[in-house]
Amino acid sequence: IATELGVMNIRVNAIAPSLTMTDMFDQTDEKSRNKLIESSALKRPAEAVEIANVALFLASDLSSYVTGQLLRVDGGLTT
Repeated sequence: IATELGVMNIRVNAIAPSLTMTDMFDQTDEKSRNKLIESSALKRPAEAVEIANVALFLASDLSSYVTGQLLRVDGGLTT
């Protein structure tokens, strides 16, 4: 998609968040939450604003040369 739309100066990216403090995260059992948190490099879940900041970056001119990317915003869970 990024290749097709790039000629029209349209950028296509995706965000792959993981552990994020939301109502759904709060409903996850404590043992599972703790296991996921301990598996991440930062040892904490993200705040929703941290994921939103990545979206703002991608929507801004600061990312004018970024396209066709999947940005993992996971606190190092996949490292």
